[in-house]
Amino acid sequence: MHPLKVLLATLFFFTLAPWATASKVTYDGRAIIIDGKHKLLVSGSIHYPRSTAQMWPELIKKSKEGGLDAIETYVFWDSHEPARREYDFSGNLDLIRFLKTIHDEGLYAVLRIGPYVCAEWNYGGFPLWLHNMPGVQMRTANDVFMNEMRNFTTLIVNMVKQENLFASQGGPVILAQIENEYGNVMSSYGDEGKAYIEWCADMAQSLHIGVPWLMCQQSDAPEPMINTCNGWYCDQFTPNRPTSPKMWTENWTGWFKSWGGKDPHRTAEDLAFAVARFYQLGGTFQNYYMYHGGTNFGRTAGGPYITTSYDYDAPLDEYGNLNQPKWGHLKELHDVLHSMEDTLTRGNISSVDFGNSVSGTIYSTEKGSSCFLTNTDSRNDTTINFQGIYYEVPAWSVSILPDCQDVVYNTAKVSAQTSVMVKKKNVAEDEPAALSWSWRPETNDKSILFGKGEVSVNRILDQKDAANDLSDYLFYMTSVSLKEDDPIWGDNMTLRITGSGQVLHVFVNGGFIGSQWAKYGVFDYVFEQQIKLNKGKNIITLLSATVGFANYGANFDLTQAGVRGPVELVGYHDDEIIIKDLSSHKWSYKVGLEGLHQELYNSDSSKWQQDNYPTNKMFTWYKAAFKAPLGTDPVVVDLLGLGKGLAWVNGNSIGRYWPSFIAEDGCSLDPCDYRGSYDNNKCVTNCGKPTQRWYHVPRSFLNNEGDNTLVLFEEFGGDPSSVNFQTIAIGSACVNAEEKKRIELSCQGRPVSAIKFASFGNPVGTCGSFSKGTCEASNDALSIVQKACVGQESCTIDVSEDTFGSTTCGDDVIKTLAVEAIC
Repeated sequence: MHPLKVLLATLFFFTLAPWATASKVTYDGRAIIIDGKHKLLVSGSIHYPRSTAQMWPELIKKSKEGGLDAIETYVFWDSHEPARREYDFSGNLDLIRFLKTIHDEGLYAVLRIGPYVCAEWNYGGFPLWLHNMPGVQMRTANDVFMNEMRNFTTLIVNMVKQENLFASQGGPVILAQIENEYGNVMSSYGDEGKAYIEWCADMAQSLHIGVPWLMCQQSDAPEPMINTCNGWYCDQFTPNRPTSPKMWTENWTGWFKSWGGKDPHRTAEDLAFAVARFYQLGGTFQNYYMYHGGTNFGRTAGGPYITTSYDYDAPLDEYGNLNQPKWGHLKELHDVLHSMEDTLTRGNISSVDFGNSVSGTIYSTEKGSSCFLTNTDSRNDTTINFQGIYYEVPAWSVSILPDCQDVVYNTAKVSAQTSVMVKKKNVAEDEPAALSWSWRPETNDKSILFGKGEVSVNRILDQKDAANDLSDYLFYMTSVSLKEDDPIWGDNMTLRITGSGQVLHVFVNGGFIGSQWAKYGVFDYVFEQQIKLNKGKNIITLLSATVGFANYGANFDLTQAGVRGPVELVGYHDDEIIIKDLSSHKWSYKVGLEGLHQELYNSDSSKWQQDNYPTNKMFTWYKAAFKAPLGTDPVVVDLLGLGKGLAWVNGNSIGRYWPSFIAEDGCSLDPCDYRGSYDNNKCVTNCGKPTQRWYHVPRSFLNNEGDNTLVLFEEFGGDPSSVNFQTIAIGSACVNAEEKKRIELSCQGRPVSAIKFASFGNPVGTCGSFSKGTCEASNDALSIVQKACVGQESCTIDVSEDTFGSTTCGDDVIKTLAVEAIC
């Protein structure tokens, strides 16, 4: 993906039906039609492997409460078929259980089978055994590839059919997708690419699933495939056939994060603007990518250099908490859109141009009309006269008038609460102030000192070929014998290596020479360091550590990993340079590390040393026991002080860690301005700080009784003394809403303990720094809000003079309520 998904149905429908079921799904040029009813659908992407099965019910429940009609997910081929014809659908990979959980909550499902998914996932979701099949060429008209793709796609379809989960069988799956964003790269594959996409369509249709098939970013999608849009904005998208509905499979709620990269954020105002514009201009289905991003557990992150966190600034954050105000602002929008479903999917459409970037759209039926007013100017607010009434339309916003008279929602005016999340120290029974560590070294002397491997060839191998994705780590080993009369011999010799852009550690005769790595988007570099060689035999050992394989772009599957080569000895003699190319020498290879082969992350071996653990020492294993934090709040482990490596809790991988990779500069100190077109370089934070410091530990990984075990493999060298477990919860909640709104304050499961600030009038400031303005209501707003909210998990308040009393603000002042609550 570079990208995401979201659906919509009426609230009335969900009130009547315990499950979102259907028997017939069709479409026309206006909408998806489910059992004869034109539907306005809002969907959201949740990737089941990026959360735990125990999290699914709550995530899906919160999605429904947020106004979604459907959940969209990719299907991950590499996870489900890790070895050819060996399948895994257990635990977090239980796709059928995930679909049934969606069904149980009364939502529809959108199944993006692909099976290429992109998704910042390792190798785009392709299994590495596929890459290593003789004669294979991926994503083109190649029989080897197409046979494997057909086999996996058919497997998934048959599994879903067997459980009666397609809508044509009364199940929740109303749409399916074949391939993924192929139109972005198809030109690179020439005529074979065109033939391949025709084959994809024919193969998908032959499976007879009884619901429509989608092809995103495929402007020439063969009939009857529905082509769809992915991007920040899709209001201008037009399907390639007039009979196809206007659909948006990936509305990017934020962006992914890369090691060394800044934290990208997309404002609630801009995201709502994009959604409202899409439905204003004839959209019928849109999906948030992501609605919940989750975590790249294990080695699933691709890129390379995608972080373990896949939070995506989504409406539900990495841990499953409501990301407020984004979640609430969108929920309000969804409710308004659903109330207009019949008008928007069947009404006659007319438009009006007010000039100065302001326009209106009117949907009319015999029952009434609904209207949108839009100002696409990125700086100037505008007042217009529409049907005899004056309306102020803020810059870069959409106003929605369900009855074409009263504005009930404006994308730039956020009345949803802002939640300030805080991390709290581990409160657990008998938990010591600091963790007690045992340790043991990673022993790879056979490789580093003696160059002994498992297989040898007279060339340098791509790591994908040699390691088959069994480990991040691959040793490349060779020897070189030198005599004193060798032309290269001298006091000024270097070792020069062309790497693939990922991490490289270099050893000569057992001694560490140096390390090098690139950052996201860089696929090669040259390592060169001065070395001292011995007369006679010398052992050169290169340890390559991948950080996920490439997942996107034309022929991404051919992007080299590991040591690309050449590997050269360079002798500098005054003005003469002598080069000895070692690339065609005999190279031995060894996959993985000894500690990984021994599964030390599951080990109770007595070989762990209890005292005087080393710090800042490469290739060191650490282990500590800890108690599970009390309560139900999400748990994270703070790994500040460590370099780079892998982490496990009770044998469950929580992913790669790399807190020593500092985020690049480029953050602005100015508040983020939602106005104007968004991209992932706008509204960034975290410059100069660890790219990722905290790592998610799902509650299902923990034992609530007794000890838990944290195991770390430290690759670079670090100090674990500061490592600790914390919980994440709301520290405070703020609201700043205009008059005539009904606002809700919630501490998400815990009571409001105090109201720090409340004022109705024209208060100023932002959350955490509110102050009273020049006018205020006659009744004490603080005491009113305290009475309504303190001691309650949530409370609702009508923002009006009826609640707070009259003000002296005057008719020209827009009266607002500002509240800061402590949770």
